Amino acid sequence: MRALVLAGGTGTRLRPLTHTSAKQMVPVANKPVLFYGLESIARAGIIDVGIVVGDTAAEIRAAVGDGSRFGLKVTYIPQHAPLGLAHAVLVARDFLGEEDFLMYLGDNFICGGITGLVEDFQVKRPDAHILLTRVADPGAFGVAELGPDGRVVGLEEKPERPRSDLVSTATYLFHRDHLPLLERYLADGNAPDPPGRFLAWLHTRAPVYGYRFAETWFDIGDPEQLLEADNSYRARLGLEQRAEYDPRPAS
Repeated sequence: MRALVLAGGTGTRLRPLTHTSAKQMVPVANKPVLFYGLESIARAGIIDVGIVVGDTAAEIRAAVGDGSRFGLKVTYIPQHAPLGLAHAVLVARDFLGEEDFLMYLGDNFICGGITGLVEDFQVKRPDAHILLTRVADPGAFGVAELGPDGRVVGLEEKPERPRSDLVSTATYLFHRDHLPLLERYLADGNAPDPPGRFLAWLHTRAPVYGYRFAETWFDIGDPEQLLEADNSYRARLGLEQRAEYDPRPAS
C-alpha cells in the first residue's frame, strides 16, 4: 500500500497566515499540521508516500525532505493547478503503480491517527473505504448515509437538511482497480473537481464503505478551526505551553 498526500492547495481562507506559508505548514501545538499526518501514515505501516505539491512545493520539500525523519520514503509529485482530488490521483498514477492507496489531505488534523482505518481496510478488502466522523453541524461538510452493512448509500455535499450526522474527513482508501474509474471520471469533464463529487460519483458505480471514527477531526480551513484544533490538542496533551519542533530544513 502507498499513501498520497495532497499538499498543493493555496489556503485562501487562512489568509493572512498563508500569505507567506503553505497552509499545510500552519502549526498546531507549534508543529506543522502536515507533520501529524505524515507521522500517522508511518504509524499505520505505510512507508512509500507521494506528496502532491503546487506553488508552495519548495517550502514543503525544505520541511519534509526525503521523509526519513518520519520513517518514510517521500516522492514529490507536481500538480500544475489544484484541479481536485481525482486529478491529483491521476497525476500520481506512475507513483501509485498497481498498489492500493490511501488519499490524505495535508491540512487534515486527525487526533488518534488512521491506523484503525488502514487495518480495517486490509481485513475487509472493500473497493473503497472512507473515514467518517460525527459532528454537531454536519450541514457544513460532506454528509454520508450508511446502510446496515456499512456501505455508503448516500453522499451529499453541504446539504440543507442532513440525513445523517456522519461526515467525510476526506481521508480515503482505494483498491488499485479504481484507477481506471478515475480516468473515466475525468474523461467526462469532471476537472476541476469540487469536494465530494468524485465519491458521490464513485459510490453509484462501485461499493464504497464507511469507517466510523470516534476520535476528533479538524478541517484546518479557516483561522477559527485552526485555533480550535490548537487549543483542543494542547488540552488533550495537558500542555501549558506549545511544544517545540525543529524548524530547520530536513535532509
